[in-house]
Amino acid sequence: MFGGQVGGGLAKRVGIRGWRLGRAGVKALLVSFCLGAAASASAAASDDPAVPAELAGRAVVVDGDSLHVGGYAIRLHGIDAPEKRQSCRRPETGSWACGRAATGFLESLADRGEARCEVRGKDRYGRLLAVCSVGETDFGAALVEHGYAVAYRRYSEAYASQEDAARAQKVGIWAGPFVRPERWRRGERLPGAAAETSGAVSADCRIKGNVSKSGRIYHLPGSADYARTRIDPARGERWFCTVAEAEAAGWRAPRH
Repeated sequence: MFGGQVGGGLAKRVGIRGWRLGRAGVKALLVSFCLGAAASASAAASDDPAVPAELAGRAVVVDGDSLHVGGYAIRLHGIDAPEKRQSCRRPETGSWACGRAATGFLESLADRGEARCEVRGKDRYGRLLAVCSVGETDFGAALVEHGYAVAYRRYSEAYASQEDAARAQKVGIWAGPFVRPERWRRGERLPGAAAETSGAVSADCRIKGNVSKSGRIYHLPGSADYARTRIDPARGERWFCTVAEAEAAGWRAPRH
């Protein structure tokens, strides 16, 4: 029915003689029309001076899928990471700060050197949608592969294979129950996850991630410097739930 309606519309536009070309001719015209429209849209985007085709520079991470490069706000194309205050669950240890872990993991990638971003467009908030990397490491692919983000399949299948592998291996967020970030932003929560909305530190996340002249150092409860270490988020300091999470984010144990 749809094909007939489209064919009829094209017939009127190309005339009765064009319609007599038959179904094959109409299909060819339809394909040509669609490809032309897509090319025009792409050309319009590339001609927009407000949308650079590529960016390069040091990346400043905002959260698990957002960053700034060269003064531009960027949303990583094709992925969706847990929000900063979002928590997930592991069967063995319970709640863990998967949103902070995703942010820390992206920071560890960005710290490797200059980021290069290929711009794909803009989102509804005005941020650039881009595929960013350092060297051969694609930020989006690494986040999804290690279970710190999901493939945003509603917009792209680019990282579907990485998500399938992470889910099969039960790494990161796939180790237990979690709410997909898109639904979390709409207010859906795991049962008993009240601390996420208030920003309170979970009782399971008591490892202190300190930033000092010696670098990024984590302190475990009961360790020598734990009590006198204060966490200041404004300096990039944070709480961690596990040693693995702290080390993945670029923190190390103190050297005594």
